[in-house]
Order: sequence, then structure tokens, then C-alpha cells
Amino acid sequence: MTLVEQLAQFGARASYDDLSEDAREQLKIRVLDALACAIGALNGAPVRLVREQVAEFDGSGPCSLIGGGSAAPDRAAFYNTALVRHLDFNDSYLARDESCHPSGNLGAVLAAAEYAGASGRDFLAALALAYQVQCRLSDVAPVRDAGFDHVTQSAYAVAAGCARALGLDPVRTAHAIAIAGTAFNALRVARTGRLSHWEALAHANVAGAAMRTTLLAGRGITGPTEVFEGDKGFMDAVAGYFALDWDTENLERVTLTVLKKHDAAIHSQSAIEAVLALRAREHVPADAIARVEVGIFDAAYRAIGGGEEGDRSVVRTREDALHSLPWLVAVALLDGEVTPAQYLPARIRAADVQALLRRVTVRPVEGFSRRFPAELPCRVRLTLTDGRGVTAELADYPGFHPSPAPGWACAREKLERLGEPHTTPALRDRIAAAVDGLERVRVAELTRLLAAVGRSSTAA
Repeated sequence: MTLVEQLAQFGARASYDDLSEDAREQLKIRVLDALACAIGALNGAPVRLVREQVAEFDGSGPCSLIGGGSAAPDRAAFYNTALVRHLDFNDSYLARDESCHPSGNLGAVLAAAEYAGASGRDFLAALALAYQVQCRLSDVAPVRDAGFDHVTQSAYAVAAGCARALGLDPVRTAHAIAIAGTAFNALRVARTGRLSHWEALAHANVAGAAMRTTLLAGRGITGPTEVFEGDKGFMDAVAGYFALDWDTENLERVTLTVLKKHDAAIHSQSAIEAVLALRAREHVPADAIARVEVGIFDAAYRAIGGGEEGDRSVVRTREDALHSLPWLVAVALLDGEVTPAQYLPARIRAADVQALLRRVTVRPVEGFSRRFPAELPCRVRLTLTDGRGVTAELADYPGFHPSPAPGWACAREKLERLGEPHTTPALRDRIAAAVDGLERVRVAELTRLLAAVGRSSTAA
């Protein structure tokens, strides 16, 4: 039996009953958190362009669009995933050599579940499966150093989750996963050098495409079932050899994913927290800061600190800002927060933050790198114009494991904050209640509420 056939059997038998109480609770928290991010992104510029295209070439179908309207399953998967990912405020999973956003698979699994008329229990089982597949492939088969992006692993996760939501048998599930794994290998260049809208839309593209090919597999289209171990397959061409026994896997990986406190790259969360602690403690005005030195683990330095994935000192766009540790440190020092409001064009390019970011230097610290990903260690030192130095050092941030896991109240507060411009209090209450009680309702009850979300006129 090939690895993809073993995975297909694991996926086809995945059940809500297999989830521990903790996994059920944490999965619902992440659903609400991701939906809050999606609602808060409704007026994002690239999201509006995607919406225009869906409306022009589709505009109707069996699957709901968050914010109103409907579309074919693959286009709903693409659009709703674009919403989840646009703010870059949704959850993350950190492996030694890979990081990913497992809730980026929600849009596709939700579309599949709605199309199939699935129960909330089946939707949660399918989503937990998608989490497990993406996280475990990140553990054992990282692709970053080979030049590929983490949405490469999400192709396998989306196909597995959608096949489970659609109720495909193990044979058709195997073909669905094989097709997606063969067809959708995303390049890391989307996250290096000059950043673009595609940094966030890459996951949406794979979600929509893998949804489409999974439906084809459901009709009987076959794929290369030696996709993992075959000649020029995933191991041979991309990831190298790895061992993964799906017969011994469970659906618990969701409990090791982390939510973001600040609207910024996951690798920056502890550094932002340290900056805010210094700001609150020292009350130092920006013009009194001569320089800022950030020592951090290697993965953060490489991705957002100016390491091998590109200079992060030139910040002109929202995408630049989200992935520039110098800019994030500067704006946190100035504003005391990092939220979607900090990414308005005028704030990104403002003279005060542009001047301060040029006084920020970032360097990797070997001892910190050894502690990652169990911790997110960092040290922030401010050298003041009078010669004094003040320092803060942290290893995590509130909500990061092994800190107490973020609870329902944190996701509920995010829904209030991000959803307020687009929803009424009553609708937010109903969305939260539907997510909390998903195991007792059909998925259609949730998607009807999401389609009732309105859109305001302020672009972000």
C-alpha cells in the first residue's frame, strides 16, 4: 500500500468521535478565530479584486460566500480562503524547519461540507484531518529549504479534508490527494524579496484548485498514487525521504497550533510583546531612542529580520510591513499596538515609523535558535540618546504554548473587534453560538449566517 493510500484510509475513517475534548474545544476556537479574521478582511484591496472576478465569471452556485452571495465550490473555497488569510492574523503551526497556517484550509473544507450537506460533526472531523495532515507534513517533510512554500503541504491537507467532508471512499480520496499533491507545488519566492498580494493568495489558490480536483476525483478521475514515494514524486523531487505511519496518527495536532495576539507574522509575536513591555515600563518617546537592537531566533531572522529571504528595511506596502520585523518593532513602539489599523497606507509610510525602523537592527542569536520552536525567545534593547540602555527578554507571548492555551473568550473578542464594522452585535452572537454548537447543527446553519455579514466602504 502506498503512503497516499494509507493516508486516504486514515482520512476516510476520521471521525468527530476520535477528537479529544481538548481538541474539540481548540478546533472550535480556531474556527471562530479564522472567521473573525475573514470578516475583518472583507474590504481588503486584493480580496475585493478576487470578489469582482468571482462575481463576473460565476456569481451563483451552491456554496456561500462570506459577506453575501454564492459560487461554485472551488470559487467559494478560493474566495473564503482569501478572506481568512488576508490579514495574516489567523493561527500558525511551528515546526523546526517549517511554519504554516492550518486554518487556511478552513475555506475549502467549509465549501465542501456545505456542498455535501454535511453535519457540523463531519465538518469538524474533516477540518481536524486537514490540520493533522498539514502539521505532520510540516514536521517530517519541510520544503522551505528546497525553495517551496508551506502551501505545498496544504495541497495534501485540503484534498484530504475536502474528501472527508464530501464523504469520498478511500480509493477516490487517495486519487484526490495524489492529484493535488502532484499538481500544486508553490514556490517560496512568494515570501522572499519584494512581497506581493500573492503571499497571502497562494494558499487561497491551492484551496480552490484542490477543491476542484477533489471533486474530479469524486467523479472518478485518477491520480498518481505513488505521489509521495514514486520516481520524481514528492520525496524524490522536493522533500527528501521521510517516514510517517498514518495507521498510528490521531487528530490532536490542532492542540499544538497557536493563535496570534498581534496582527503580524507569527515569528514576531514575542518581540512585539517585549517592545510593548518596554514601552509601558519606560515611557520613552521615539525621539529619545538612538537605536533598537533585536536578538532573535534564526527562523525569525531569516524570514522577517533581513536574513536570507530578503532585506526588510524597505517598507512601502502592507505585505512589506507584515513581514518586516524592523517596521513591526517601530510601529509597536510608536503606537502601542499592532492591529489592522497599523496597515493603512498612510501609517505604513508615515515619517515617524519610517525613521524609527531605520534605527532597528536584527541579528540571530544561536542560543535562541536552539530553543525554537518550543519557545519564541527574543531580546529587545533600546539605547537612548542620553546613553542609557533598557532591555526586555521574553520566550513567548500570552496564548503561546506552553502558556495557557488561548480560550474561547480570546477568539470571541477578536470577532467583536474585527467584525464590528461588518456585523450587528446580534449577528456576531449568532455566529459565535453556531460555532460553539457545531456538533449539533448542519454546516448550512453557519454558512447562512456568514452570508448575512455585510460590507462597509472603508478599504484596507
